[in-house]
Amino acid sequence: MTRRILFFCMGNICRSPTADGVMRAKLQAAGLDIEVDSAGTHGYHVGAPPDERSQEHALRRGYDLSPLRARKLIAQDFERFDLVLAMDADNLAHAEALCPPSQRHRLKLLLDYAPHTGKRHVPDPYYGGAAGFEEVLDLVEAACEGLVTTLRTR
Repeated sequence: MTRRILFFCMGNICRSPTADGVMRAKLQAAGLDIEVDSAGTHGYHVGAPPDERSQEHALRRGYDLSPLRARKLIAQDFERFDLVLAMDADNLAHAEALCPPSQRHRLKLLLDYAPHTGKRHVPDPYYGGAAGFEEVLDLVEAACEGLVTTLRTR
């Protein structure tokens, strides 16, 4: 049974905190009691809040990311979390190198839960404009809805 989910991207200030905030809201609405967290494969922003643009776009959709703080993915996360979900293949590869072989089954791409989007990776919006942050939210919402549906059937 899934009790803990970790989302991760590179710096843990755009995509993974967005997924963290969206999933918390979706789980609450579904009445599911599952712990959610997020991390980054790189420690560039440890202790920092999510990117202001991520917060702004998320808040427009009703997701408050302000309490979240960036942290780095660590080997113990693969023991602690039942699902460890990457935003893209590059970060998945970083995590696979850190993950003990016995825990590799916990690693997946977030968009595995949204095959109808036709996408495999949530693109990094950091160097782009507003449209990139909206696309991240669209993809993350679709994947989190798919994940909640999967969790309900388990």
